[in-house]
Amino acid sequence: MPQIANQAVPYAQQQLALAIAELKQGGSRDAVLPMLETVLTQLQMLSTHDHLTGALNRRALLAQLDSELLRSLRTGHTFTIAVIGIDHLPGIMERHGKEAAKKILQMVAQEVSAILRTLDTVGRIAATEFAIVMPTTWLDQSLTAIARLQACIAAVDWSGVVPGEKLSFCTGLTANAPGDTALVMLARARAALDSARIKGPGNIAQLENDLPGFDPESSV
Repeated sequence: MPQIANQAVPYAQQQLALAIAELKQGGSRDAVLPMLETVLTQLQMLSTHDHLTGALNRRALLAQLDSELLRSLRTGHTFTIAVIGIDHLPGIMERHGKEAAKKILQMVAQEVSAILRTLDTVGRIAATEFAIVMPTTWLDQSLTAIARLQACIAAVDWSGVVPGEKLSFCTGLTANAPGDTALVMLARARAALDSARIKGPGNIAQLENDLPGFDPESSV
């Protein structure tokens, strides 16, 4: 997926140029329409996906959260969101360079996409953070999924990208609750991530909606 995202702009430009040339030459509607439809598809992907990793961008991830909140209102099903933050990535970038850090982000996005269910959604919401929306999933089930992902990341041979380094990530988890909005739910998961980071690399923390003192505005 990252390769697709990186190639989308030049491919869209090429198809648009071909369509314009075809129109200038008096090309038929049937010849030009497929080119324009291809350009539209590419532009739609660019507007919803992170250019580096191919995961959804923050705006599209929030839209997915809104969709799941509406579905939950209709069905009564619980769902969860996990925010994962790669441990010590700024330090790794200092030691191995920016390109190595980019490669790590791409590989993590690929591993997440490969191990999750097809109904789960992953998006990149910050420089070193991804969010995973898991429909019809309780917190204990989310913990199992995160443990699987942690084992998968630990098993990757990172020596070709960052020799001598081991990769891990912290996780903040929360489930939907009455009155939630996408921003409130994401903020709660990020607050849980902050708690996990305090415990140390590779840790997981959960945050319920009714904990006293939680201020969503401070965590967005």
